[in-house]
Amino acid sequence: MTMPRKSIGLIALLSAGFVSQLGGCTSSGQFVGATSSPEQTLTNFHDAAAKADEVRYFDLFAKGGSVFLGTDATERWELDAFRQFAHPYFSQGKGWTYTLVAGTRKISYVRGTNVAYFDELLQNVKLGTCRGSGVLVIESGQWKVAQYNLSIPVPNDKAESVVRQIQGNSQTR
Repeated sequence: MTMPRKSIGLIALLSAGFVSQLGGCTSSGQFVGATSSPEQTLTNFHDAAAKADEVRYFDLFAKGGSVFLGTDATERWELDAFRQFAHPYFSQGKGWTYTLVAGTRKISYVRGTNVAYFDELLQNVKLGTCRGSGVLVIESGQWKVAQYNLSIPVPNDKAESVVRQIQGNSQTR
């Protein structure tokens, strides 16, 4: 179903009005009173996970509504559930290491708001090349993760084979 052009315009106008009330981020990600940058937040996010620093890791998420989307289609974790899932690993000093591929992190800012979105390529020993993407927001002067989506990009020439394997597994569950 296609949305009428007037509806799209109205939604865009209302959204712009709403987000303009949120704060004052410039196109370079500077935010009046902010004491962190999106780059620092994402770097700290991966470092805390690698070091199994549970307190620091979860402090980097925005409070009230953060979501972590994992590589499995069933992994949609709201913050409290994700913390419960991760706690046994972190409490044993077991984290997860995803290393940024140099030059691949791209951060974009929604001008006039406290919102940024990003994507990055990461390396992981078990999963190989992964993509992280998501949304960051300013909360109490700090950039925080509102949504993080971890995925495994599948090369186009391998996609059909992977889909067949996934479909085969879902039929046996």
